Amino acid sequence: MTSRQMFTYKLYRCRHSKRLHRQINVGGAIHNHCIALHKRYYRRCKQHLSLYTLQAHLAKLKRLPKYAWCKQLGSQAIQEIARRIDQGYQSFYRNLNARKSGKTTQRIGPPTFRKIAKAKSFTLTQAGWKLLGDNRLRIGSTIYKFSKSREIDGIIKTVTIKRDLLGDLYVYFSCVVELPPIERVMTGKSAGFDFGLTTYLTGSDGREDHAPQPLKHSLKALVKANRELSKKQKGSHNRQKARQRLASIHKRIANQRYAFHWELAHKLCADYDFIALETLKLQGMRALWGRKVSDLGFATFVDVLHQVAAKTGTIVHHINQWFPSTKMCSTCGHINQQITLRDRTWTCTDCATTHQRDINAAVNIFREGASSHGGHPVRLASA
Repeated sequence: MTSRQMFTYKLYRCRHSKRLHRQINVGGAIHNHCIALHKRYYRRCKQHLSLYTLQAHLAKLKRLPKYAWCKQLGSQAIQEIARRIDQGYQSFYRNLNARKSGKTTQRIGPPTFRKIAKAKSFTLTQAGWKLLGDNRLRIGSTIYKFSKSREIDGIIKTVTIKRDLLGDLYVYFSCVVELPPIERVMTGKSAGFDFGLTTYLTGSDGREDHAPQPLKHSLKALVKANRELSKKQKGSHNRQKARQRLASIHKRIANQRYAFHWELAHKLCADYDFIALETLKLQGMRALWGRKVSDLGFATFVDVLHQVAAKTGTIVHHINQWFPSTKMCSTCGHINQQITLRDRTWTCTDCATTHQRDINAAVNIFREGASSHGGHPVRLASA
């Protein structure tokens, strides 16, 4: 069994790094040129410009003296830009048809123009690069070194050069990896987990995991950096430095949150064979609690948990979004319609059992997850 896996490394800064920055900027200019062609073609012909027509046009464009600057970027990288724009338009048309037929209310816009300074990456496929061994990579005719923190496994399919807001360059190797058979030592443990704002995860077995909330603890630094940025004159070098200081704080916050997600996911997959989770409606949660929901990063954690579970053999199952896990009494099954967000504990009017809100929800999530996953129905404690 094979799968796609990404290996990311940071490129060392050197005097040749300016070439990669110029190539990324050229890619941004070509992106805007392709968007302009799409819009012009639709205005005149009322049709979508096909991918192959656009790729053929770009190949001819490089031969003109006026567009000689396009040659700074490899031909395959240019074709990849056209392919991604075409994918964006295809997603836009599919979403448009789905909204017309009433299948979805989500709105996806078409690809648009973007500032060249905000261009982030270019991708090479078969040509234009070569891995020379150890930590050396040749792009075009220039050799670069990267911080090789781990070995590259599998067959390399694409190489992407990407820069962040700090101006640091990274290389991404997309590889086809042969997955080894999963040899898991079963722990015999299963649990359901309820997400919360006070306690990040509450398990049906009483386990509690708390999130570090890096955004909350860095708010003062963010306010100060934003204030310094607003005072700088636009276009000045000091404004660029202030922008990078602000970006470095955001990058540190994101890295802290991401590290917590991976650490917690590995712990859960090592301790449990089966994990039941609720299906969150994040848009509604952001409308109610805003910044804190984004700081906790529930959606990112769920994605990370699924990645780790696929490698370790842990089963992760999501229950139905509308299952009343919080309102249902885990002892008798009575639905309490009067419970509010402020009620951390509540007493069932049928069986007089007092419940802690999060633990009761986690127990219900576990039982529903174990039943809906395909096993035998899990009965209530009183049955």
